[in-house]
Amino acid sequence: MKTRRFVKSIVKTSKTTDVAMPWERGARRAAMIEKRVAKPLELKSA
Repeated sequence: MKTRRFVKSIVKTSKTTDVAMPWERGARRAAMIEKRVAKPLELKSA
C-alpha cells in the first residue's frame, strides 16, 4: 500500500513540475557561454 501511494505521488508531481531543458534555455545559455569564453580585460598596472 505504501509504495502504491508513493508512486502515485511521484507521478502526480512529475506531471505538474516543469523542467527547463538545455535546448529551451537558448538566449540565456548562449549569453552565459559568451561571457565565459570572452577575453579578459587587459588591466593596466599603475
